[in-house]
Amino acid sequence: MFVATADGTNWRRLESVARMRYGDTGSASVEAWRELLANASTSTERGQLRAVNDFFNGRVSWTTDEALFGQADYWATPLETLALGAGDCEDFSIAKYVTLLELGIPAHALRLVYVKAIRPGLAPQAHMVLAWYETPGSSPMILDNINTLLLPAEQRGDLKPVFSFNHMDLWLGTGEKRSGSNPRARMARWQQVLNRTQADGMTIK
Repeated sequence: MFVATADGTNWRRLESVARMRYGDTGSASVEAWRELLANASTSTERGQLRAVNDFFNGRVSWTTDEALFGQADYWATPLETLALGAGDCEDFSIAKYVTLLELGIPAHALRLVYVKAIRPGLAPQAHMVLAWYETPGSSPMILDNINTLLLPAEQRGDLKPVFSFNHMDLWLGTGEKRSGSNPRARMARWQQVLNRTQADGMTIK
């Protein structure tokens, strides 16, 4: 799992990788990330959710994987997303997930959720958001890049959950019914982005 403490990130390595790949833009992105973590470290969990949601929604512009990476489906590491300043819904959600873990929010309280986004006059759209559960049985708060307000799931009738996961488990929808499958084994892109995130300097076990 990600080590959710200040010792969980090798900042020297992360900054070195960022500068090597992206120059001054990369270094500035890492510095802004560290400043976010420092400022949010003393906030309540809900305060941390808002800070992280606002940070990535404000710094990252939505674009397609095809436009950014020349691939139909690519899951970016948080460093890639921040340094490039662009990404799709998976990239927003992954970056927020990793950052909240780094702030000390436990993984069992967080899930990346595949949904169908329902918008008037448009066909349902595949989408990903991040959900935070205050308690295991509570309705989650939703961190999203389409609707940037931090809202409880019951106020997001435009989202229809399909399945959810973190780096430990898979669930059907957002409920308590676990699939019993290892998410890393079932989802190759998830395993790949976890490996690349570790190579950037994050600690994953």
